Amino acid sequence: MRSGTITKSETIQDLLDIMDQLRDPETGCPWDREQDFSTIAPYTIEEAYEVADAIQRGRMDELKDELGDLLFQVVFHSKMASEIGVFGFDDVVEAVCDKMIRRHPHVFARDEGGHKLDAVAQTEAWEHAKALERDAKGEQSLLDGVPRGMAELQRAVKLQKRASRVGFDWGSPGPVMEKFVEESLEMLEAMQSGSFEAMEDELGDLLFVVTNLARQLKIDPAKALRRANAKFELRFRAIEQAAGSRDALHQMELDEMEALWQQAKLHHRKEGLK
Repeated sequence: MRSGTITKSETIQDLLDIMDQLRDPETGCPWDREQDFSTIAPYTIEEAYEVADAIQRGRMDELKDELGDLLFQVVFHSKMASEIGVFGFDDVVEAVCDKMIRRHPHVFARDEGGHKLDAVAQTEAWEHAKALERDAKGEQSLLDGVPRGMAELQRAVKLQKRASRVGFDWGSPGPVMEKFVEESLEMLEAMQSGSFEAMEDELGDLLFVVTNLARQLKIDPAKALRRANAKFELRFRAIEQAAGSRDALHQMELDEMEALWQQAKLHHRKEGLK
């Protein structure tokens, strides 16, 4: 039983011990004891986003803390799994170690003479390992195993990559841009129809094409959107500051705010913020 004193020599076992205490049926934290996989899952996703945010902003000090929070999520899920007897933290570590070795035959695999595999043998070993994993999971389709809980931008890219394995792909950005124009016109038609269902359907197609364009250009669409969000936030905050108060902003006309937006845009470009 830990005393609560934190030292500089904390290990993963210390974190596991802390988790045990938090989930103790009698002396643990009431909130932690009440949680289950479904209630913790949103926090796991949130922590992953906070890791990405720290990386995006180049804050290594924050990244250390956010990685710790994400690790705690792994420990939390592992503890709950151990309580119902399905697996524990050691099983999670063993599984990922086995997977990394299995998926990197070019690093770990050796031929009968003890030498690293050549490029052709590496590819064959990789495909064999992936095939064994798919068979073990009972996957029948190339699209099986793409998590439905992923952020939809990333899931769209993942689905497209899977289909591209058999050549179901445009292969270059040009045809994708042509499809983008086509889908844009269909979006306009849906808007003119006034049908919400049609607009939602066509907007989904448009977003799917945009993610495909990003993939063809080797751009992470989520990262690109984060950059756009950051620019919007920076410029809108500049508008707020120029207005002086929220009340003043409420009373402004759109063209006045647009003028301030353009000023902020020009100012930030001069500062190299684009």
